[in-house]
Amino acid sequence: MAFNEEHAQLLRDALSDVKGISERRMFGGLCFMLNGNMLCGVHKGGGMARVGKDNESPALRLAGIDPLSFTGRRMGGMVDVSEAALTDNDTRNAVLTLAKEFVGSLPAK
Repeated sequence: MAFNEEHAQLLRDALSDVKGISERRMFGGLCFMLNGNMLCGVHKGGGMARVGKDNESPALRLAGIDPLSFTGRRMGGMVDVSEAALTDNDTRNAVLTLAKEFVGSLPAK
């Protein structure tokens, strides 16, 4: 897989107390699911988080967070998390809080 295992472990540790978390390999990386819904993940060069459209602006104000566009087309409600942001405890926790708020409001799959 084309992702950094140390980055995956950072997310595992940050999500260890959240009930309903599972892991799924997809998109050439590793995604973390909350009650069956995509929450966040790691890919080559960093990570991503599903913050939802309402939380996208606050997320984009964080250092190292950009709109996600794997194919060149922006994916609304999804943000790209740089390696620096992923390894920074404050930034990682802030973006995960926004993602958990959004994804936690979705019905379980």
